[in-house]
Amino acid sequence: MDKIRAGIELTPEHPVSTLGEYASTAERAGFDAVFASHHYNNRDEFVTLTEIARTTDEVRLGPGITNPYETHPVTLASRMATLDELADGRGIYGLGAGDRSTLSNLSYEAEQPLRRVLEAMQVARSLFAGERVDHDGTFGAEDAGLNYASRQIPIYVGAQGPDMTRMAAKYADGVLFNGAHPRDVAWARERVEEGLAGRGNETGEAFDFAVYASVSVAEDPEQARESGRPPVAFITGGAPPPVLDRHDIDRERATRIGERISAGQFTEAFELVTERMLSAFCIAGTPSTVCERVEQILETADSIVFGSPLGPDPGAAISLAGESLPRSLG
Repeated sequence: MDKIRAGIELTPEHPVSTLGEYASTAERAGFDAVFASHHYNNRDEFVTLTEIARTTDEVRLGPGITNPYETHPVTLASRMATLDELADGRGIYGLGAGDRSTLSNLSYEAEQPLRRVLEAMQVARSLFAGERVDHDGTFGAEDAGLNYASRQIPIYVGAQGPDMTRMAAKYADGVLFNGAHPRDVAWARERVEEGLAGRGNETGEAFDFAVYASVSVAEDPEQARESGRPPVAFITGGAPPPVLDRHDIDRERATRIGERISAGQFTEAFELVTERMLSAFCIAGTPSTVCERVEQILETADSIVFGSPLGPDPGAAISLAGESLPRSLG
């Protein structure tokens, strides 16, 4: 499996046709993977990815991430296999526990996230292999299978906490680690190494430690920083306590941010974001500043994914993001 070199996330808060154009721009700018994020209150990610498959030629593409709560894991695997078929084998299956703040809007408790994601990944691999599946765990399946041929699509697990990061390294093809600060990336590398040590006879050489970082790039550094508030609010509101503690972020304030996001009070949530949170959870600045931060991250990680918001003007930011890619990725 080839590792992601440099990916980019497109958030379906824009019309699907616009996202297709953005993906084409990203491909020309030098990105080799495009992910579409999932929240129920945005446009559908698989419809978006269908359009991205149509408007691009070579980039790999997939959900970044989808969760196995809102949709049955067997159905999700079939959707992913369909997308991969449509895209002529360019699919990447990004799977994770989902955003706690928005899942709560749908009355999902997101119980046993580690086990749920692991089981969803294992069942997907069986389905991709053409097997029929019986499963009795955090979800059920009885004699389930795909009535068409698939390939073994690479599965990346979205992670932020220690257990999910270790699990990804032990069982998945890659991890999409939610982090933007070198301190978090160094910590995650240690968890990845712990997980790789448990892979048995597999060497783990092909495992891709991809950092999925919130990035905001603009010619004006202050505008870049200000546009980072919305994604940083979502990251902070869902961050595990150890992550907050690592950056000396007030847990109570983070809880208030999560509560306001769940209540749909987004403006109030964004206003609660502090400079400390922005520094911890977003790479923001001019192309040269972003390039320096990315180079620092790639001293530890294998790959980088530029996540939301990209910048105050997403269309222009994609080209600027391409300018921010280190030469080592060229």
